[in-house]
Amino acid sequence: MDKITPKTSFGQWFSPINLQLFEEQVKMMKLDYYTKKLTTESFLKLLLFAQLQEVESLHALGDCLFDDQLQKGIDLDSISISQLSRRLNGMNPDLFQRLFLDLVSQIHVKTHYTNLVMPLKIIDSSTLPLNLTNHKWANFRKTKAGVKLHLRLVFMEKGISYPEKAVMTTAKEHDRGQLEIMVDDKECMYVFDRGYLDYERFDRMTDDGYFFLSRLRKNAVIREVYNFKLPENTSVLLDQMVLIGTTQNRAENYFRLLKVLDSKGNELHLITNRFDLGADEISEMYKSRWAIELFFKWIKQHLSIKKFYGQSEWAIQNQVFIALIVFCLHVLVQIETRSKRKTLQISRYLRVALWKPAHIWLRKIEGKAIP
Repeated sequence: MDKITPKTSFGQWFSPINLQLFEEQVKMMKLDYYTKKLTTESFLKLLLFAQLQEVESLHALGDCLFDDQLQKGIDLDSISISQLSRRLNGMNPDLFQRLFLDLVSQIHVKTHYTNLVMPLKIIDSSTLPLNLTNHKWANFRKTKAGVKLHLRLVFMEKGISYPEKAVMTTAKEHDRGQLEIMVDDKECMYVFDRGYLDYERFDRMTDDGYFFLSRLRKNAVIREVYNFKLPENTSVLLDQMVLIGTTQNRAENYFRLLKVLDSKGNELHLITNRFDLGADEISEMYKSRWAIELFFKWIKQHLSIKKFYGQSEWAIQNQVFIALIVFCLHVLVQIETRSKRKTLQISRYLRVALWKPAHIWLRKIEGKAIP
């Protein structure tokens, strides 16, 4: 069924997609009933191509089909813009979400995630602006509309970080409301920023056995219980056991407060329920938050969600999950080739070598000479 073979760079990059799972979902959701031309598989490949090449609109995507190699690669020679639009707006995003989660499972296996003593998971969100005129269902201010991508990112050593869980809501949704959905594993350490500050939830997480590290507002009411001795040559300014909150709104558990300086010399107040780690270890853990900031920056700059193709809620979600699939496919290449190159560089090489033999692209990623 698959017209793309691993002989092309695109085919090699696409190969981790679980086509058996894909076909089962397509059949169950009856997505190809009465479809004569634009099959769901061709549509998936066309959307992946659009993300890779940062195609700015469906009209531009239709024009791309003048390319003979693209036609052969996705088994489609032409398609009307209206058909593309109907597919994008009417397709349930559960399909692409399932493919994304399957790729995450593959990354878990290849990174030996299950063998890690205490994985680091970063939680954050990013608002993606929309045009209010065309997306009234997503309004959150008088003159603005938007959706919010709530994300959990696994932070690994050797420069590998990847999205593990994603939830799409309208921009009105507060970050705190998604924290319980994102926290579901007691064998890891969660890192998140002040947007998730909630003393009651901190108590529940601690009582339920979840570990977290967050940032505390500088004007937060605290009561010092114990001062820990700082090691020599540390960048940490203060390490205390504290109670947080006022008499009316106070957390019941004891927490650990650290004061550290960021790269710009600003003082940060960190709060955690971990007392078994060194102060410098805790400080380094919080610095890992930069990974999710870089991820949001990458996804906005280099994938074509700068301008959405459709207007419906499903269309927006479909495009975001396609973007997450693209990123995961890049990460799998990074792991397989054991390359030190960043995902951005891998993507650039792929765009240039899209229909060339796969070994040319792979050798370039690995830094080997091309015969």
